[in-house]
Amino acid sequence: MADFRLVAEARTEFGKGSARRTRRAGRVPAVLYGHGQDVVHLSLPAREFAAALRNGGSNVLITVVLDGREQLALPKAVQRDPLTRVHEHVDLLVVRRGEKVTVDVPVHVVGEAAPDTLLSIELNTVSLEAEATHIPETVEVDVTGHEAGHGVPAGELTLPSGVTLLTDPDALVVSVLAAPTAEALEAELAEAEAGIEREGSAPAEEGVGEGDVVSEPQDQGSGESMESAERG
Repeated sequence: MADFRLVAEARTEFGKGSARRTRRAGRVPAVLYGHGQDVVHLSLPAREFAAALRNGGSNVLITVVLDGREQLALPKAVQRDPLTRVHEHVDLLVVRRGEKVTVDVPVHVVGEAAPDTLLSIELNTVSLEAEATHIPETVEVDVTGHEAGHGVPAGELTLPSGVTLLTDPDALVVSVLAAPTAEALEAELAEAEAGIEREGSAPAEEGVGEGDVVSEPQDQGSGESMESAERG
């Protein structure tokens, strides 16, 4: 597992305004905690942090260098703007070499199932216990030749040595389904179109015909107050 070294800077100002200034300066606000130490407020270089996540995965091991002191850490909560994709904040958990940690690792499907089948991904990640310096980037699920009706439970996943599965072994990770036939797709499309036509030709509400004007009773005492409100 790759280890990325990022030089951090201490933060002494807090709040939304300070966080915006930090991001404008090309850095990501962060906190570092764990192993009984006080929470440390710091910032990381945004470009290097994004590269670490991109190349090392969501459980990337980071060496945080702050005032000449180095500490290993894992990202535990990363906040990202849904539109700009800018990293807004990150929580970093201090870890030690040889220490076991609990992480959620992405599932990666490999191979091709039998013809005329579809895959349904039931779990995008599985929970594992692994050494902090030996966290797998992904867990592969091989579906080669699997027929419709077959499922791969978490207990059948092949894990690296020293890694323990924490997810329920009976939980389905991937299901193999029969692909719908052309006739079934055509019937479904025809049914959907018929439903749209029925909705478009729905009759008017009872008692109100086409061209009728529906007037609402007016409050005789409200005119003066409304006029006053408009002037105000």
